[in-house]
Amino acid sequence: MVFDIHSTPSRVPARLDDRPVKKRIALVALATDHTSERDFARICDPDRVGVYTNRIAFENPTTRETLLQTGPRLTEAAAQILPEEEVDVVAYGCTAASIVLGNDAVTRYLNAAKPKTPCVTPSSAAFDAFEALGASRVSLLTPYSPAVTDEMAQYFTAHGPEVVSAACFGLTDDRQMARISENSIIEAGIAACDEGADALFLSCTALRAAPCVQRIEDRLGKPVVSSNQAMVWRCLRLAGIADPVPGYGRLFEL
Repeated sequence: MVFDIHSTPSRVPARLDDRPVKKRIALVALATDHTSERDFARICDPDRVGVYTNRIAFENPTTRETLLQTGPRLTEAAAQILPEEEVDVVAYGCTAASIVLGNDAVTRYLNAAKPKTPCVTPSSAAFDAFEALGASRVSLLTPYSPAVTDEMAQYFTAHGPEVVSAACFGLTDDRQMARISENSIIEAGIAACDEGADALFLSCTALRAAPCVQRIEDRLGKPVVSSNQAMVWRCLRLAGIADPVPGYGRLFEL
């Protein structure tokens, strides 16, 4: 049976809100990333903030050379997130690349697509987190090779807190980094933290570290900051959302 139905204009006009959701975060992630979007989803309230993601090509292994190649890809990727619409924050979710490129260069790439928009990287967010926590001496745990880890330690000491110790898992494929077990992260983080450190930093957006932060803090008695935890925290604060989020460490209690 065929029904001959013709639609008619609604008698109720469509009234438009300013935005579908009040706050907008644009996230550029690596094509190989398994973790960043999940950490944003677990921490952010979807009724208050929308996280809009685009991905850029990345070729393992993770070396200085492959990390540098990501820089020129950032502008186009950011431009494709809600094109010609404003966002509250734009973030690049790769800690090691932000170190190799430098946060100033990352900001230039992102602002070429989203002018006058606050920019966040995991390392810049970590520096803000350490300042907020009053931590001037930190220990590092990374999943990277010794070479990438050493460059990170040098960048931290030059631009942020002093690094008093650094340990690494020695991996070069970020897909393997995403498979490091939570128990391994917790035990290695505790082992890596120097007695003289004010805080511990768990580097890499691939690392499933955000759910481990509180458990490590409970055992260390010191603040713990991870790449994604810090990046989400800083993005939310820049977007004007300052509510505490339990279960993700002292940073979200500030």
